[in-house]
Amino acid sequence: MLSIAEQLDKLLFALINQRLSVTWLDSFMLLLREPLTWVPLYAGVLIWGFKKMPAQVWWFLVFSAATFAITDFSSASLLKPWLQRVRPCYDDALAGTVRSLVGCGGRYSMPSSHAANHFGLAMFWFCSVLRVTGKRWHWVWVWAFMIGYAQVYVGKHFPADIIIGAILGMLAGWLTFRIFDVVITGYKKGQTTFPA
Repeated sequence: MLSIAEQLDKLLFALINQRLSVTWLDSFMLLLREPLTWVPLYAGVLIWGFKKMPAQVWWFLVFSAATFAITDFSSASLLKPWLQRVRPCYDDALAGTVRSLVGCGGRYSMPSSHAANHFGLAMFWFCSVLRVTGKRWHWVWVWAFMIGYAQVYVGKHFPADIIIGAILGMLAGWLTFRIFDVVITGYKKGQTTFPA
């Protein structure tokens, strides 16, 4: 069963990385992977937070950072060395077939840290903003999916790496949201601003 799942994963990888790739999309997919690409988004979220939920914005920032730290550490330092699944560019069965737009990087790929980090933030942001303002930030899921898809497109990860990373991220984001919810509920009872 595991072998069948792995074969399907490789077939889906080949579909995205080779069959569905088009030259004019290459630059866009590479751009999606770059941290600096998202600086305006993070700045916009920060400005929005100060305007729309000023009483909770500092906790929102603290738990956003905590979410990222948890997903990045657990994916890169704990799970990758434990699972030891090689990247497509190191897979002997795919030798000479991977369309790699970036360097190989580290040997192991599961779970994708990009997917874990961004799906973690997506879950935390979606739940927190809904809890505080009642607004549903559906766009965060599109954002996280695009980044995950780009990882496969450029040849850095298998689709299963993205799926496992997304699950890890969403679990971490849900956990940090639950703690955030307890914290802001406690502060609502006693005070309405971040403590000095």
